[in-house]
Amino acid sequence: MVGFKRALGFFALASAAQAALQRSALPVRELKKQVRSLHTLEAREDDLKAVYPEYNLSVPIDHFHNDSLYEPHSDDKFNLRYWFDAQYYKPGGPVIVLAAGETDGADRLPFLQKGIVYQLAKATNGLGVILEHRYYGSSIPTEDLTTESLRFLTTDQALADTAYFANNVKFAGLENVDFSPKKTPWIAYGGSYAGAFVALLRKLYPDAYWGAISSSGVPEAIYDYWKYFEAAEVYGPAECVKTTKTVTDIIDKILIGKKGTKYVDQLKNVFGLPNVTHDGDFASAINGGIYALQSLNWDPTQSSNEFFEYCDIVSSPKLKYPKTEKLRESVNELIAVAGYEDEVDELSNYVLNYVGYYAPRADSCDEEDQDECFGTYDETFYKQDDITQSWRLWPYQYCTQWGYLQTGSGVPEDQLPLISRTIDVEYSSVICREAFNITKPSDVDAINKYGGFGLRYSRLAYVDGEWDPWRAAGAHAIGLPERPSTVSEPFILIDKAVHHWDENGLFPNETTAELPPAPVVEAQRQEAIFVKKWLAEFKREHSHCKDKKAKN
Repeated sequence: MVGFKRALGFFALASAAQAALQRSALPVRELKKQVRSLHTLEAREDDLKAVYPEYNLSVPIDHFHNDSLYEPHSDDKFNLRYWFDAQYYKPGGPVIVLAAGETDGADRLPFLQKGIVYQLAKATNGLGVILEHRYYGSSIPTEDLTTESLRFLTTDQALADTAYFANNVKFAGLENVDFSPKKTPWIAYGGSYAGAFVALLRKLYPDAYWGAISSSGVPEAIYDYWKYFEAAEVYGPAECVKTTKTVTDIIDKILIGKKGTKYVDQLKNVFGLPNVTHDGDFASAINGGIYALQSLNWDPTQSSNEFFEYCDIVSSPKLKYPKTEKLRESVNELIAVAGYEDEVDELSNYVLNYVGYYAPRADSCDEEDQDECFGTYDETFYKQDDITQSWRLWPYQYCTQWGYLQTGSGVPEDQLPLISRTIDVEYSSVICREAFNITKPSDVDAINKYGGFGLRYSRLAYVDGEWDPWRAAGAHAIGLPERPSTVSEPFILIDKAVHHWDENGLFPNETTAELPPAPVVEAQRQEAIFVKKWLAEFKREHSHCKDKKAKN
């Protein structure tokens, strides 16, 4: 049962969106877990709340009155929430801002306490800040989350918030200090979506932010992001990748090639999911193992080992689940019908292990209907748009601009996918149509016009993980030209790392010879070095300006 809990754990991680960009096409049951209770909008109750009081800055709802996208325009303001730590601040030190991205900003407080913000602030005598993204957490500018009210939820508006913050905030207890960007260097850090966010911030608001670190950033918006699984294919255990592709092909040969025949029902019965109506929902319910690579982290308290547990099971030629023996005759028939009749004996145990790994999902439904458990189709649910329906936020962003629909259908026909081809753009965009009445592809040009893969700027660093599923949307994407790493444009790929591994940290008494791993320690060391050099550059430039004024 422990393995099964881990197998379901991906959905929990994705629903909370606590670490990164989440999976597209989440079941409605998982979306419901993101509904906020009203008391959490007022304050987040956890240990760090007592350590870091929350503050708010009043910012404009609408920064762009000349853009028809935001009509009808608004002259109102809303409270943008933030937290800060000035324990290491000394006069002349920088402000280190972590852009919280697509989650409640309080989820990022550990990075202020012992992660990358703590480390950089300590190394530079700086002031650390966690800045919440508009519409997330309690930084909500509208009375509800209708599609009309969400028109102000764009990356451009949130970037303008972040620049406004730098130019207008006064930190409690330090009100007499001039933290304006003309006097104080501001350095932005972000991971995942927030990594792309700070890269854009550095390009669009260079006068406000002196430098930025994009960790696992995704500056290239991609509508059909089938390459999400490239990292698993390239860096995953070879036998695991081979087995997953073969079993997925068998599944597709049934769901697509034998659609309308008895074999589709037979396949669903083998997995104990006979009552999942839509083939895409069924296929999505049995692919979490290969998805789990993103959940791997060097910090044991934040990591799931599901990916390698899954691979160990499906790579074994020995039967791992004796209870599946009773399914062998049916499984063998499906293997043969799918066109692998000459390999039935060779493949039988592999397919049964795959079935055994996912079969317990049926038991997780308790008294719920299987469509309620695993379905993405629920017209009534999608119509809910009151202030508590926070599940609407990131989907609105990816439906309108960012894309990142993770499909199996996008894989070229001469290659076998790692997830079913029934998981296509049509299936993955159900939420776009049902929740927001968006029927056209995401406007990725609204993001990519700023540079996409080629987005570069002085004092803009890219730090990525070699094994990251989101690498294919970033500056270190496989196949892009090699780039030198310089002080002006640091370019760091962390060996065997996954998603923004440099963001986490440990207290000094928690470190061991193995934790953090050496490649992460080295990346964080380099970040401190180049940020210090950026600050020295700021000091030189601004001293020069002062000298010129004095001479005049």
